[in-house]
Amino acid sequence: MGKSLLIKDTTREERIRIVNKALNVCADSCENCSSCWLGGGSVDSIYADYIEGRKEIAEINMEYSRRFAGKIK
Repeated sequence: MGKSLLIKDTTREERIRIVNKALNVCADSCENCSSCWLGGGSVDSIYADYIEGRKEIAEINMEYSRRFAGKIK
C-alpha cells in the first residue's frame, strides 16, 4: 500500500507533487495547460483546496464529477 494522500498525512509540497503527478496523464506537464482535459477549468483552481489543506482530493473529485457529468457524452 502506498503513502496516504490524506491532508493530515501530507505536507503542502507533497500535495502539489501528488496533484501534478496524478494530472500528468494529458501531456508531459500541466504547466502550460489552461484547463483539464474535461474543460473544467484551471488545474490550479480545481485542486487549490486540496493543496491548501481545506478539502480532501476525493471530495474535490466527487464535486467535479457531479458538476461536469452532464457535459461528457
